[in-house]
Amino acid sequence: MAVEMEIVYEGDLRNSARHGPSGQVITTDAPVDNGGKGSAFSPTDLVGAALGACMLTIMGLVARKNGIDLRGTRVRVSKEMVSAPVRRIQRLGVVLTLPPGLKLSPENRESLENAAQICPVKQSLHPDVVVDVVFEG
Repeated sequence: MAVEMEIVYEGDLRNSARHGPSGQVITTDAPVDNGGKGSAFSPTDLVGAALGACMLTIMGLVARKNGIDLRGTRVRVSKEMVSAPVRRIQRLGVVLTLPPGLKLSPENRESLENAAQICPVKQSLHPDVVVDVVFEG
């Protein structure tokens, strides 16, 4: 089943994107280092945010199946760009932090870490994009 999104260029390097099923709208703006105002997520920032959210979602599916409460788990994503030979994402650094006090068996921890690594967004990134993942907690 396809999900439709409609993106409208508002001018001055700004877009609004409407999610078809929910009607929710997000705004993007070009980053300052690429001529924008940096007043909202850039399109490449959304790639990093999508990666982090996807990892948490897939981990959440595994956690739910195994009766693990992951509420409070955090992900921090840092995005690095490169401009040659073309401007693109060079690296996404991901730090996943489990909630304090969460007790996991080695098997459950391994399942959660594996789930993050196989999330669909990560699997969809070009192989030249370096994705460094660190698990804390």
